[in-house]
Amino acid sequence: MASQPSSKRRLLAAIAVSAALATVGVAALLVSIFEHKQEAKSPFFQVVELNDTIDDPAVWGKNFPLQYDRYKKTTDMERTRYGGSEGVPHSPTEADPRTIVSRSKLELDPRLKTMWAGYAFAADYREKRGHAFMLEDQVYTERQRVAKQPGTCLNCHASLYSTYMRLGEGDLTKGFEAINHMSYADARKQVSHPIACVDCHEAKTMALRISRPAFIEGIRALKASQGVKDYDVNRDAGRQEMRSYVCAQCHVTYYFRGTEKRLTFPWPKGLKLDQIVAAENEDKVAEWNHKETGASMMKARHPEFETWSQGIHARSGVACADCHMPYVREGAMKISDHNVRSPLLNVNASCQTCHRWPEQELKSRVEEIQTRFVETRNVAMNALVDLIGDIKAAREAGATDDELAPARKLQRDGQFMIDFLVSENSMGFHADQYTIKSFAEAINLCREGQLALRRDVKARNVNFAPNPSGTPSVVQ
Repeated sequence: MASQPSSKRRLLAAIAVSAALATVGVAALLVSIFEHKQEAKSPFFQVVELNDTIDDPAVWGKNFPLQYDRYKKTTDMERTRYGGSEGVPHSPTEADPRTIVSRSKLELDPRLKTMWAGYAFAADYREKRGHAFMLEDQVYTERQRVAKQPGTCLNCHASLYSTYMRLGEGDLTKGFEAINHMSYADARKQVSHPIACVDCHEAKTMALRISRPAFIEGIRALKASQGVKDYDVNRDAGRQEMRSYVCAQCHVTYYFRGTEKRLTFPWPKGLKLDQIVAAENEDKVAEWNHKETGASMMKARHPEFETWSQGIHARSGVACADCHMPYVREGAMKISDHNVRSPLLNVNASCQTCHRWPEQELKSRVEEIQTRFVETRNVAMNALVDLIGDIKAAREAGATDDELAPARKLQRDGQFMIDFLVSENSMGFHADQYTIKSFAEAINLCREGQLALRRDVKARNVNFAPNPSGTPSVVQ
C-alpha cells in the first residue's frame, strides 16, 4: 500500500514536467510567431541610407542581402534544351580579357551572317548571359571593333538612372539625350555597373519605377494609339503592369532615330509585328545597306515584351516577374527571386504555382513549342537566304536599281520579321501561335521576292542558282 502514494507522486511530477515543457514550447512558438510577424512588418534592416545617386548593387545589398545574393547568381551559366548560355573558354587578350564567353550563334547557324551581311552583327552574335554579365559582354563584343557604336547602346546594358540624372542636372530626359550624343567609348566612361537596383526601384520606398525615357516615350505613343492621352507610366500603371514594364525597358526592339541616335521604340501603331514594320517604314529607318543585295535594312533587337504581349500569359494577366522572378519564401518574408533566369530552370516556383502538372510534363510541353519554332525558323531562314542569293545573282547580272526595287523591299520587310522572331529569346514560347503565323508571313514575303525577280529581270537572263539549302521552292 505504501507504493501507491509514491506512484501518484511520480505521476504528478510527470504531469508537471509535461505541462512545463508544453508551456515552454507554446511560449517558444509564440515568440517565433511574433518574431516572424515583426520580420514580415520590417522586410529589411537599414544598414546604409540609400538614395538615387547610388548605382552599386553591392551597397543596396547591405540592406537587402537576400535579394542581392540571388542577383549575384545571374553569373551562373545554365542551358535549357534550346536556350540559356554555355561557357566557352576564351584566351584573354589586351582587347578582350575575358576567360569565359558564351557560344557564338553565328557558328551555330552561318545563315545569320548572310542575313546581316555588311552589319556589325555579322561579326559577333552570341548566346545571352545573365544580367551580371550584360555590361562586360557588350564592351568586349567584336561589334565594338568593326563599327562605331553609339552611347545609346548602353540603355539596355548599364545602370543608367543615376548617370542620366547627373548628366541632366536632375532632368532624366536631358541626361538620356546627353548619352545619345556620345560615342560608346565616351558613354562607357560615365557608367560603372550593369543594370542594378536603382534602375527599377525608388531608393526610399522600393517602389517599382521606370527609369528609361525611351520606354516612357514609347509606352505613351502606344497608349495614344489606343486612345489614351498623356499617359505617364510612373503615374498611371498598376503594380502588376509595372512588374512587366520594368523588364520591358530593355527587353524590346528599337532603333536609333536621326543623327542624334535617339533611342526610339517603334510602337505608335501598336505592338504587333506588322504594325512595327509599318512604323519603321513610315519613319524611313535605314540602319545599313545589305552587302550582297544593296537593300536598305532595318535591324530587330530582343523583342520579348512585344512578343509576350501577343501570348496567352499576357492575356491572362501574368507579368514577366511572375515567371522569371517568382516569389520565394525566406523565413517569414516573401521576396522576388532576383536570380532572373529561364523558368525552365525553376519550374516548381515559376510554373507549378499555376499549372498543376508534373515538372517533366511542363518541360516537355515547352520543348515541343520550341522544337516547332526551330523547325519553322529553319524554313524561314532558308527562304531568306534563297531570296538574298537570287537578288545577288540578278545584281551581278546587271539588273538596275529599279528592277531590283520590288525584291529589295520584300527582303527588307521579310528579313526584319525573321530577324525579329529569331532575336526574341523565348524560342517561340511567349506567343507560340503568333510566332508561327509571323514566320509564315515572312516566308511568303521572301518567296514573293523571288517571284518578283523572275518577273522583273527577265531581260537580264539571270541564271538563278538552285536553292543551296535544298528546301523546295515555290518558284521553280
